[in-house]
Amino acid sequence: MASVLVDLDVESLGPEVHKADKPDFSATRKLYSHVKRRTFATFVTSKKVPPNCENTSPALWHCCGQSFKESSLIHKHVANIHASEIHHLTIETLDVMLHLDHSEEEFINKESTDVLSWIPDTSHVTEIDLIKGPGEVLLYYCYCQLNDPQMICQWQRELCLKLKLTGKVRVAAEGINGTVGGTKTATSLYIKAMLSHPTFKILQVKDFKKSEGGAECFSDLKVGVYKEIVPMGVDPDLISYRLAGIHLEPEEFHKEVKAFVENRSEQDTILLDCRNFYESKIGQFNQCLAPDIRKFSYFPDYVDKNLDLFRDKKVLMYCTGGIRCERGSAYLKSKNICKEVYQLKGGIHKYLEQFPDGFYRGKLFVFDERYAIAFNKDIISECRYCCCPWDQYQLCSTDFCCQLVLSCTTCRERGLTACCPVCQAKEQNHSDVPSDGLSQREECECTMSRPRIPKDTL
Repeated sequence: MASVLVDLDVESLGPEVHKADKPDFSATRKLYSHVKRRTFATFVTSKKVPPNCENTSPALWHCCGQSFKESSLIHKHVANIHASEIHHLTIETLDVMLHLDHSEEEFINKESTDVLSWIPDTSHVTEIDLIKGPGEVLLYYCYCQLNDPQMICQWQRELCLKLKLTGKVRVAAEGINGTVGGTKTATSLYIKAMLSHPTFKILQVKDFKKSEGGAECFSDLKVGVYKEIVPMGVDPDLISYRLAGIHLEPEEFHKEVKAFVENRSEQDTILLDCRNFYESKIGQFNQCLAPDIRKFSYFPDYVDKNLDLFRDKKVLMYCTGGIRCERGSAYLKSKNICKEVYQLKGGIHKYLEQFPDGFYRGKLFVFDERYAIAFNKDIISECRYCCCPWDQYQLCSTDFCCQLVLSCTTCRERGLTACCPVCQAKEQNHSDVPSDGLSQREECECTMSRPRIPKDTL
């Protein structure tokens, strides 16, 4: 729609179309120009060399294998080489904006709004319906501009409390990311509320990934405002989700992986797992590259230290629900070393809904008290003590540790319930328990001894 309005020749409209009936093309073109300037600036900013990078060159920008020391030069380069990409990104942004009608724009621009007006009517359901009955867990995210994240945060907190939902919701100026659990009656009302809110009109029912569970999958409800809706540790203004890779539907991604597996000898494609090592340990795609990183915020440094690994390669990225790939692919693209960068739309979750016996084997790690959900019966990991097949995580038994450990039933019965020998020794020494009886979890010594940014090879 946006591209039609931008490119349309107003004067070519027939005389039967009265001036009063013509769309406001001039306003649309002015909006296009404004959005294009903003998109151009964001694109240029993404090419800026991060100040913390070890870089011997005095260049301030890096793009297409070239270094630029002056802003005029990088601007000229982007204008000449990346014009079509800028236009494409501008049209995408404009399309979203044009879907907002006048009343929605007024709502978004208001400095304050009564959040209670966006709480769904629950008079037709009983309190029991919201507490007891079949349950499920929702996983979703939505990248969109939020003018008042604090207001959205307050609304989310009131909404979840009203529906008796537990879970985690991250709100930022760039959008929202959530996983909540409750009865199916409650989650249905939650989805309805999200879809009816003007700010999240781009959301669709299919964007909510569902799995068996409920409110018991989370210890409590946590809703907060953050700088990023997925913590990569890079300013969203520098590396925007708008610069993400090409999205592939699960069917398309399945075909790409099939071709990759069958032509492994070509070595021109990388199947990249964007998740943490403990996630990929219990489930992953066949023949993937799984970085040995503990947090997603380590991913940018991982890329920086392994640039040669991705040089001139076609990259197929995936993560749990798709959100980490949005920023991760944008960061990888900003290095201008890959031939192509693709990402699995909807993540592993959506892929397994269609291909439970496809190329992903093992469990899918989830960030709640279930730790993992199964779509197939494969077990690809093992008990850390006896090496028998095992993929059921539990927290290290030491009060001071926050690590997950794979210890089978037999080994646990033998008292082997810690993540490492150091913690096992602490477990046997009860003097380590805080005097107030409270459990203060922290990182284990074995975690800190892990290389923060390992060097990977294919």
